[in-house]
Amino acid sequence: MAIVNIPRLITSYYTEHPDVSDITQTISFGTSGHRGSSFKLSFNDDHIAAISQSICEYRTAQGIDGPLFIGMDTHALSEPALRTSVEVFAANGVEVRIQEGFDYTPTPVISHTILTWNKTNKTVADGVVITPSHNPPEDGGFKYDPPSGGPANTDITAAIQKRGNEILEDGLKDVKRVDFKKALSMDNVQFFDFITPYVNALGEILDMDAICASGLKIGADPLGGSGIHFWDPIAVHYGLDIEIVNKKIDPTFSFMPKDHDGKIRMDCSSPFAMANLVALKSKYDIAFGNDPDYDRHGIVTKSGLMQPNAYLAVAIEYLFTHRPNWNDGMMVGKTLVSSSMIDKVAKSIGRKIYEVPVGFKWFVDGLLSGTLGFGGEESAGASFLRKDGSVWTTDKDGFVMSLLAAEITAVTGKTPSDHYRTLLTDFGEPFYSRKDASATREEKARLKKLSPSDVTADTLAGEAITAKITSAPGNGATIDGLKVTTENGWFAARPSGTEDIYKIYAESFKGQSHLNAIIEEARSIVARATA
Repeated sequence: MAIVNIPRLITSYYTEHPDVSDITQTISFGTSGHRGSSFKLSFNDDHIAAISQSICEYRTAQGIDGPLFIGMDTHALSEPALRTSVEVFAANGVEVRIQEGFDYTPTPVISHTILTWNKTNKTVADGVVITPSHNPPEDGGFKYDPPSGGPANTDITAAIQKRGNEILEDGLKDVKRVDFKKALSMDNVQFFDFITPYVNALGEILDMDAICASGLKIGADPLGGSGIHFWDPIAVHYGLDIEIVNKKIDPTFSFMPKDHDGKIRMDCSSPFAMANLVALKSKYDIAFGNDPDYDRHGIVTKSGLMQPNAYLAVAIEYLFTHRPNWNDGMMVGKTLVSSSMIDKVAKSIGRKIYEVPVGFKWFVDGLLSGTLGFGGEESAGASFLRKDGSVWTTDKDGFVMSLLAAEITAVTGKTPSDHYRTLLTDFGEPFYSRKDASATREEKARLKKLSPSDVTADTLAGEAITAKITSAPGNGATIDGLKVTTENGWFAARPSGTEDIYKIYAESFKGQSHLNAIIEEARSIVARATA
């Protein structure tokens, strides 16, 4: 794959304009904000100006009067988008806070900062994170965090999207804007130290003393991401032996190994993208990598890269048995496409499962209230509560999930991989897969609106079907698809929002051949139900 032409990408951001009659070039908030590329006319100055103005109007309508904390990652389009948004926020009188020296600020740090402010101040803060997560170098992303500190719910994103597109269609006439130099001179735009408060607070959620005392040799690979300037302060403050294995910041991300499909993708759950760190596994007691906005984690032990579901199961068992101040009623939050190993672990330690649709936004209220001790996604994103049971972040936090692997190793003398082998002995080995299947727009629309009665099958891969669900057991929210379970396996099917495909997630505790059978029958079940 050719390395992305950064000058051309940036030029396109400023000089090209979207065709609002083409839906692919309008503003569209998915589960993680608006994403696109200036090459595809889906992420340009016009989009960000319209979204920013829409956010300003939303803040006014909601009475949000405190600072708006802005973070950005290391993608090439993130800094232009930062400048556009600051120009609009400044002109609208928003109290803007950006990292000193225009440095990078990860997603979890923005969430933590919002929550800290709202706990100790009379005014109400919110935030924006400019990132397309682990997407390829030519992509950009822009997401809004309301005062809850986590990903905005669908009501909020729908309102921002609707108004943003109205502004876009009207030629940006309602956008208030000043040039960047003037914005930086205004009293309502200020630089802010995001690093020190976050680093200093880590001891409230993790046993940093135990990690220090263990003398573990730790490897950290930022994958060229926004957390790169946090690791040295963390190491110094807590006396840890952390080596940053790659200090490169390069918007082409050309140092990255190609992912499974030949694309550059900073996916810390991919063994392809993590190949450089995995090659160093024998050098460290524990190592980890993170995606560009640091809301995901990839854990590497001397056994190699852990599968996301495997580490989530280990983290859950450890946390709920090593946090004595967590109350007995706290539940385990999981997405419905996460491994059933999590259910088995939760049952063994006497904790209830709170199962929700895909998207971390479904964990926000539970983490805020303390009813969830942990919330995790199958895509290697999770967060959990402080040691005293209070909220830490309401968005995924790659820092604490990475450092938790070091705590587990330090406190127990065993790596997360060692602990997972014990779980396999206790509960059996799960075989998990995610596949894509082609589907027309009409088929995707029908899949999204299925009811359990639309599934006529009684068995799946030789076992009786025990449940057919189209809404999540935890909160009753629609899953925009279907999940079918048996005693030893399950599959879930969800339509893609951007491609003519649907995704099949499947798992078996009876082996690879049983998993293959589940996937094949899943295709047939979905085809019949959506015909």
